[in-house]
This record gives sequence, C-alpha cells and structure tokens, in this order.
Amino acid sequence: MDIEVLGALSVRENGASITPTAPKPRQVLALLALYADRVVPVATLMEELWGDNPPRSGRTTLQTYVLQLRDLIATALENEPDPAQGSEEKGERRAAKDVLVTMPGGYLLAAGGGRSDVRDFEKLAGAGYRAMDAGDHAGAARQLRAALALWSGTALADVHAGPQLEMEIKRLDESRLCALEQCIEAELALGRYREVLSELTVLVSRYHTHESLHAQFMLALYHSGRRSEALEVYGRLRATLVRDLGLEPSVGLRRLQQSILAASDEPAAKAPGAARAARTAKERLAPLH
Repeated sequence: MDIEVLGALSVRENGASITPTAPKPRQVLALLALYADRVVPVATLMEELWGDNPPRSGRTTLQTYVLQLRDLIATALENEPDPAQGSEEKGERRAAKDVLVTMPGGYLLAAGGGRSDVRDFEKLAGAGYRAMDAGDHAGAARQLRAALALWSGTALADVHAGPQLEMEIKRLDESRLCALEQCIEAELALGRYREVLSELTVLVSRYHTHESLHAQFMLALYHSGRRSEALEVYGRLRATLVRDLGLEPSVGLRRLQQSILAASDEPAAKAPGAARAARTAKERLAPLH
C-alpha cells in the first residue's frame, strides 16, 4: 500500500486508488492511513466524524463507511498476483478484511510494508538532524531538502478535518516547519545567503512572530549586502511582538540586531557574533503563530 498525506490524500492498494470521494469515508481513511498498522479506536473515529455529539446511529454509520472502503479495497485487490503462482500449492489471495482489519475496539489499516510519505519524511528529517548535530551542514541540507520535497502542500489539503485530523495536521505542519528551520540554518552555515532569501520572505510573512525565522532572514539579508533591510525586519518584528503579544524580542534577537548595527563599516562576512546571536535567539522559539 502506498500512502500520501503530505498534500492531497492518496491511498493506493495494488496500484489502484482506494481513496473515496465522499467526505466522511475520506475522513475515516485519512485517519486510518495516518495511523497505518496501528489500531484506531472506534471512539477516536467517531470523534473525528462528529465531534462531541455523535448520532445514536454513529457506530452503525461508521461500519457503513468501513464497508464502503472495503469495497474499494476489494476492487483494487482483484488484479493482485497469485501469491502461489509458479508453485504447486494454491495460495490464498488477500481479502479486503485483511487490509482493513476489524480489531477489538477499533480498526487497523494494514499497509503491508508499503510506502508512506510521512514515514519517509520522518526518516530523512531525522538523518538531517543527526547530520546537523555532527556538524555536517552539507549533509544536513541535502537530507532535509529531500524530506521537504515530499510535501506538495498542506497535509491532507483535500480532506475535511475533524478534531483528530486537525490535531494531526497541526503536528505535521510543526514537523515541516522544524525541518525548514534546520535546513535553512544548515544552508546559512554553508554561505548560501542569497539562495534562501525568497523562501525566508514567504516564511516570515506566514509566521509573523517566529523569532528564529526572522533571525535567519536578518542574517541572509545582511550577508547579501542589505543591512538596512535586515534592520527593518527587526523593527517590524518588534512592533508585531509588542502590539500582538506585549513582548519584547528575545535577548538573542536583540544581540543580533546590535551585531548588525556594530558591523556597519565592516564587510558583511565579518558581522561580529551574528551567527552566534541567531542561535541564541532560539531560547524562546516555540513558534508563535
């Protein structure tokens, strides 16, 4: 089974789509796909579909959605190769109930060792983080860019999300943001200042109180010879933090601003303490959206 959730939902079994078009069954499949090979309790599925007010017929309706998914799976399995082809013993083909399995208290979608873009993302991002810890910035940038390339948009962009999926979408978005931040940090360490400017322009616009991204944007601008714009970024961030949250920028970010101010007559590459100040800015970096 191939599962894609980092963008539009796509679940394929035996090469054929088993993704329904109806909104509610689509929600059920999305949640089962996110937890592939793990049991999803009936209560969790019902909360996803109806929140805190499930109808009296909720369990029966959920069973109907499961049966609809199994019909799609059964169709996909029709062209599955015979597992005993070429042997004397006759093999048994999988049935839909072997793929979408009824378990005590819930359901399990058996991925059968297939591809999952979430698992691929987590594997590549993990390798990137380890490379960063080892000081291998080139390796980190390569692994993290490969991880980020798996995304084609917002997670589950074409699925109506209930409480459970909303929580998972936020978690995945946070994972993507962390990978982006680490990737840009690695690329800044490699001196790729101009290459990350356009990306950071979009990110600071979206995450308008995220201090680490603003620190990275300031560094990229400064080292690209755009000192005044770097200071303007700090000014806008400070105004936003004070207005929206009643907070001043963190100590690390203020140090970065002072480093850029103090380096006014020096070559950009010699901004005193700028990279260190950007790292220090992360002391208060839970993203504030």
